[in-house]
Amino acid sequence: MEEGNAVHKVVHFSGRVQGVGFRYVTARTAREFDVAGTVRNLPDGRVRLDAVGRPDEVKAFIDELTDRMSDFIRETEERGQTPPDRFDGFSIA
Repeated sequence: MEEGNAVHKVVHFSGRVQGVGFRYVTARTAREFDVAGTVRNLPDGRVRLDAVGRPDEVKAFIDELTDRMSDFIRETEERGQTPPDRFDGFSIA
């Protein structure tokens, strides 16, 4: 992937998203796409996803994750950010 073509999306998921394996499903789903990033629980009960990659890969990844975890998601907030200079792999933070 050419880093110059990358996008960085930050997605906050709310609902019953902690304690249901959301981060692990996210990490497994990320392996199916050409994306890098992190997923972490937030103190307010939401989950934050940072996804970096080509626009089509990031969108497909977020769409697939949202579909897989739809029973637990009540609301999704998504915004773009400037991609980092360097990114590797996907991790649970």
